[in-house]
Amino acid sequence: MQTVEFSKMSGCGNDFIIVDNRIAVVDEQDLERFIIAVCRRKQSVGADGLVLVENSADYDFQWRFFNSDGSRGEMCGNAARCAARYAHMKGIAGAEMVFGTDVGPVKARLNGHGVKLKMPRPKDLSLDEPLPLDQGTLQVNRINTGVPHVVVPVKDPDEVDVIALGRAIRNHAAFAPGGTNVNFVSPLKNRTMRIRTYERGVEDETLACGTGAVAAALVTACKENLAGPLNLCTRGRKTLRIYFERQGEQFEDVYLEGEARMIYQGRLNAEAWD
Repeated sequence: MQTVEFSKMSGCGNDFIIVDNRIAVVDEQDLERFIIAVCRRKQSVGADGLVLVENSADYDFQWRFFNSDGSRGEMCGNAARCAARYAHMKGIAGAEMVFGTDVGPVKARLNGHGVKLKMPRPKDLSLDEPLPLDQGTLQVNRINTGVPHVVVPVKDPDEVDVIALGRAIRNHAAFAPGGTNVNFVSPLKNRTMRIRTYERGVEDETLACGTGAVAAALVTACKENLAGPLNLCTRGRKTLRIYFERQGEQFEDVYLEGEARMIYQGRLNAEAWD
């Protein structure tokens, strides 16, 4: 690889490098090193993750999503919204599309800068689990919304040490071997909660997490017997809206809606990943 064209996009503050790989422009043999290098902040483009948009025989396109540490991600709600808008802007798909992911086909519909995305059916819901930590036992909730999430209700997310506590929960033996993402969520007010998320694979707090927002909304709906939609205000001060149909602890037709912005487009030189 000498140069690689790319786009930088942001989904409510969750930022991604997106590459059109339909003609195989990236080197598969050195892919992990390439991803880690170009996602480095201050030394390269910098991003929470990287998306490869690829050909599909069955859908408008196929994607591969990678976290900034080079690991493959099964699903990422914010990246999926960005990929959908990217595909539409590049003429790969129409304003309504279906694309392939590791968790199955995903439907998306564009509305200006916004994208409404149908999420995979959630699974593995468990409420009010005691989790022993060095600081004492914490009551947590877990659910898989494409990737595993823990949801921790707190009085004020801004008073939580998201890095330290998030890392302790993310690496807890209860979630081995793969670990989990961790969300700290404020009480519901006017159908809106504030959320901060420690993301597995980024190994840090991010400004937004789409699958985490979905997890927080569904857990809260179960615990407080609510119908959708619910709103999540992210660390980046953007709002994600979660739609769903609920029967007890079972969910259908789960949608994630929020902005997906094209920040800039450019060409990566080899020095970006050396």
